[in-house]
Parts: sequence; C-alpha cells; structure tokens
Amino acid sequence: MISRDDITRAAQRIAPHIRRTPVIDVHVGGVALPVTLKLELLQHSGSFKARGAFNTLLQTTVGAGGVATASGGNHGAAVAYASRHLGYSAKIFIPEIASPAKVARIASYGAEIVQKGENYNAALALCDGWIAESGAAGVHAYDAEPTLEGQGTLGREIEDQAPGLDTLLVAVGGGGLIGGIAAWYQSGIKIVGVEPVTCNTLHAAMAAGERVPVKASGLATDSLGATTVGKLMFEIAKHHIAEVVLVTDDDIRDAQRRLWREMQLVSEPGGAAAFAALLSGAYRPEKDERVGLVVCGANTSFDVFGPLLS
Repeated sequence: MISRDDITRAAQRIAPHIRRTPVIDVHVGGVALPVTLKLELLQHSGSFKARGAFNTLLQTTVGAGGVATASGGNHGAAVAYASRHLGYSAKIFIPEIASPAKVARIASYGAEIVQKGENYNAALALCDGWIAESGAAGVHAYDAEPTLEGQGTLGREIEDQAPGLDTLLVAVGGGGLIGGIAAWYQSGIKIVGVEPVTCNTLHAAMAAGERVPVKASGLATDSLGATTVGKLMFEIAKHHIAEVVLVTDDDIRDAQRRLWREMQLVSEPGGAAAFAALLSGAYRPEKDERVGLVVCGANTSFDVFGPLLS
C-alpha cells in the first residue's frame, strides 16, 4: 500500500512543476462551522490530474514513441500539459462522450487526439493497443502507484494548510484522487467519497465488498464516469475511506451555481460534486465537525456553464 513517505517524495519531485493551490473558508447553510474549500480547480490544466501526470513522467523513460494515455478528458489534458512542459510528444485517447471544452484544452497543449469509443474503457483499449505497437510510455489515469502518489500530494497539502479538519469530502471517478488522499491521511481524519447516483462505482464496490462494474451516465460522466474503481485505490478504500454518499445531477448543478454566485468559481460538474454533498444534505456534519472538501476541476465551457447562471 502507498505510504506517506512515498507521497512526500512525490511532493518533492513535482513541486517545481505544479501550483500549491489555495484554501478558503466559507459558510454553508445548515453547517455550524466554516467549511474549508481546497481550490484545486486552479491547478495547471484545470484539475488535480497534473499532480499524478508529473509524478509519473518524471520517473519514466520516454523514447521515440512519446507518451500515450486514455482519459475522459481531465487526465488527458494534464498528460498533454506535462508532456509539453517536459518536452515530449503525447497522444491522447478519449471517448466520444468527452466534453468539447476538454478536447479543446488537450489540443491547446499540442497533443495528438484520438477520439473514439463510447466510454473510457473503449478509449483505454485503443490506447493499450497503441502503446504495444509504438512503445509509447503509458500514464494510467487512476490505477497506478505513481498516479496515486501524485494525487496524494493534494492530501499532504491540505493537511498543511488546514490541519484542524475532522472530515474531507472528495469526488470519486476511478478513485485516483480519493485513493491518494486516503493513503496520505491513513484514517487520521474521516474521508468521505462523493459520487453521482448515476456513476456510483465506489459506492457499489463498498456495498458488494469487491469491485463491480456499473453503467455510468449523467451530468458528470466525462470526469466521474469510470465503470469500475481502480484495484489499488479499492484496497486503500477498504481501510481508510469511511463512507460514500450520492448526489443527483440537480444537486451538482445547484453546487455549480452556488460556487459561481457566492465565490465566483467556475467548476465543472465533477468538480462541484463534493460541495453538492453538503448543500443537498447527502452528508450532514455534526455540530462541532470541521469539514473540508476538494473543488477538483474547472474544465467546462461558457456554452455549458452559462445557462446555469440564469
């Protein structure tokens, strides 16, 4: 299992290449104490994914085949950004459901894009075939130790910035972010996963006691739409994740609106999911409970986000 020492080394490794994103305290109706928001949507490439991408590539020998990855969007943008930053070519495989905003973000970093397949798993199969053929260096979106260690640096940062937290709410897709964060905290605080009702991979796995496939759909599919959680993170989850709560698409839209209207933050649906859990009551803190949450992604477009403002 990934250790705090592994994550500390990852933090030292990637420090020259990432942003130390801020935290802010806000008041949420029905919650007695201020809530701490970790604004990871301000990270390079628009999400936390840059941490795992850099931690992987800085330990990888990249040859003539360059770098390749499969992604729902945010991971692809992070790998494209990190590859350009480190001087590598990148080929990003994304499914047909990827949002145009994320496709544009990937393209802006100069990566080659292959947009085929109905979901992440289909894109991953195409990517794996290309890696076998070309010898490209692969970067897994969530189920690899360097990825989890990189995402775990976010937990390390939060502990330094907000040491008094009792509970941290984290959105879940494939589980790389919450797995890395839980590996850092080692049950030192309560880690709560947040998933859309329609993309409930970790909730289903925890209920079954094993990883089970789900059919992902809904508003946040492009970032939280993995069909199963990762093997590595599930082992961490069984020991260090307290519970998983579910939110609806309407809950997520409301959280996006509130983040904008009250804090002028533009969050994509997956990025707003943890905040939605508090606003909707899916997670109800105790009176004296200090709660934090991660606002983890900003990759949306005004065409999509603008109508939420009306």
